[in-house]
Amino acid sequence: MVREELAVRLNDKEYKNWLKAGRCLLILKDGLLPFTDQQMRAFHGDLLNQYAPLRRPCETSSCKPRGNKLVSACRVCSEWQKVILRHHRQPDTTIHWTNCFPPSWRTDHWELAKAYMPRGQANVKRADECDASALLNLINYCNCFCSVDPKLVRQVIQCRNELMHSCEFRVKDDWMRHYRTALRRFVQQLSSVTHMLTVGKQIEDMLAVDLSICVFGVDRLDSAGLLAGLDANSVSEQETSAELVSQWEAKLLQEVLQECLHAANEEDEDAKTHDTEQLKRLQGFLQANRDLGEKFSSELQAINSLEVKGEEED
Repeated sequence: MVREELAVRLNDKEYKNWLKAGRCLLILKDGLLPFTDQQMRAFHGDLLNQYAPLRRPCETSSCKPRGNKLVSACRVCSEWQKVILRHHRQPDTTIHWTNCFPPSWRTDHWELAKAYMPRGQANVKRADECDASALLNLINYCNCFCSVDPKLVRQVIQCRNELMHSCEFRVKDDWMRHYRTALRRFVQQLSSVTHMLTVGKQIEDMLAVDLSICVFGVDRLDSAGLLAGLDANSVSEQETSAELVSQWEAKLLQEVLQECLHAANEEDEDAKTHDTEQLKRLQGFLQANRDLGEKFSSELQAINSLEVKGEEED
């Protein structure tokens, strides 16, 4: 039944585009993880070497943001805050200090990295717990990534946001062509990073593969030639089974759900309204697809709880 319901969804070309584009984000994220982790580790070490005050521990061990503002911080954490802003490409934008636990800035390079990321990173402890958006924003905002043109990063971020906030979880072929170009230009910027060449090939393969063929089997028109031409280390006939495509779909929908659920609990009313509307659309989509409704039953309960809470507040 799951295979049949997935196959029905993949009959929709624009939904299939959405799914393939989302899978490319997951491939990109996996490729960016070692690069961003290494860069931030080196950047953190350089800061400690250059600024002696940063080598001292937090004077209270309890400095923390309040309402996304870091106020009444000790002298050491205040110094860290100044340094973070100094290396921020756009220090006048909203900086999500609530992502961070300032006493850990001295000892944890990834706690420092989270100051350059979107909201919702407070419970993230390692690079491999971040999504593509977090890593792309880190590269965009922290000037230690000076080898990458921020314009190219922002183009990918814009595409990512359009994709993840798509009202109907569908994108057109024209959008996919623009997306492909943005990804290719960005990955080319990182061509000196060895594994990013492989990432670029995996993305191209993903954009070329016909997921409906992968689900229905390899006896359909043109499928054998397409799958035979894929690199064994990226997308292969064996890997692109119905089960794996279903896993990709679940990961992508899980990311959308987590982002919307977190935003729906934010204090920013404008953001909350937008993401609540997105949650309602997502709720309807999951309920309309029984296999997905069963898979995300706990998330659907969380959405229902938010609706009840909102009605009580009204």
